[in-house]
Amino acid sequence: MSTQAARPKLKSVAVNGERLWHSLMALATIGATEKGGVARLALTALDGQGRDLVVRWASEEDLLVTVDQIGNVFMRREGRNPSLAPIVAGSHLDTQPNGGKFDGNYGVLAALEVVRTLNEHGIETEAPLEVVIWTNEEGSRFVPVMMGSGVFCGAHTLESAYLATDRDGRCVRDELGAIGYAGEETPGAHPIGAYFEAHIEQGPVLEAEATTIGVVTGVLGLRWYDCTVLGTEAHAGPTPMAERRDALQTASAIMQEVVAIARRHAPEGRGTVGMVDVFPNSRNVIPGRVRFSVDLRHADGRTLDAMEGELKAFIARSIQTFGLDIELAQVSHFAPSVFDSGCVQCVEDAARALGYSHRRMASGAGHDAVYVARVAPAAMIFVPCKDGISHNEIEDAKPEDLSAGCNVLLHAMLAKAY
Repeated sequence: MSTQAARPKLKSVAVNGERLWHSLMALATIGATEKGGVARLALTALDGQGRDLVVRWASEEDLLVTVDQIGNVFMRREGRNPSLAPIVAGSHLDTQPNGGKFDGNYGVLAALEVVRTLNEHGIETEAPLEVVIWTNEEGSRFVPVMMGSGVFCGAHTLESAYLATDRDGRCVRDELGAIGYAGEETPGAHPIGAYFEAHIEQGPVLEAEATTIGVVTGVLGLRWYDCTVLGTEAHAGPTPMAERRDALQTASAIMQEVVAIARRHAPEGRGTVGMVDVFPNSRNVIPGRVRFSVDLRHADGRTLDAMEGELKAFIARSIQTFGLDIELAQVSHFAPSVFDSGCVQCVEDAARALGYSHRRMASGAGHDAVYVARVAPAAMIFVPCKDGISHNEIEDAKPEDLSAGCNVLLHAMLAKAY
């Protein structure tokens, strides 16, 4: 069949949403929790069982399975021209300890459903297609987060990843072997022509706007800091207000400024204080030391620089105003990630052609696509999740939205592979 003759046929091809849903529910039984979520931490026996199930499904579709040394799993559907780099889609199967059924899992099974649909319709592609499972995206059991894709793109060395340990002292190298996913392929040796990742939004925007598809243009840059405010502990009763060196009051002012900075740089600015440690944490003692985390994010690197500058300036003024010692230490950072314009356009064109409401947006959370985008053209597809809730056992999404995102994935991949 000629390419020209095949294209009208391709426009009518749609995934089997019911099959996709049943696959998601079947996978969710592995590590199922009482509240309806999933606890399947990276490289546990449950993670191995989840991988085994997906690999079995892939084998039933005659996909060739290869595993690299960090445990990333590639499942290949050959194309007419095997010499072309494959068009790849996927995500991860590991979850948070109190995770849901869709975070990561949807991206893997949506990619598998694309392959099932093409097989069902007897459609060949010029380039090969591949489904990928990335290792340890969540970082709940082993750090760093996005470990498999990070090693793949060279952000982390294989040896450093192997040496990472969990709270019980078990290391990645041994746990990969224990579940049977210590492969032989060198991470990064696997070619990728283009990469797409379907995902629930993990935020409230799409649902609030009644929009079906998020066309993800990139991922917010991130700066993490530890801030320590040093005052003096003193008795809460005898010490007059004017004589206090209250570390918590100064810290509270900085925390409020973190939020204010983000609001000044709306709509893509983010500012969060998620961890606070107060010493001595006693009811009738004025706090003498407060340590807390600061998380700043934005899609634009220069704006993120400006946000950091505003935080440091406020801290400098606070030292003068309150007379306390304040330390700010950066502990992690990711530059903003801008996805490939061609891949983004493929996603947007597919959503438009299929008649789905859609909008361009940046992702506030990190994903494996951030690292893959360093070595290959990449883009993401978001679908709504109920109340914007994720990393939670009550995480939920509508079957029709998941099907819509999978249809967009199908046609975006065909645009690159056909």
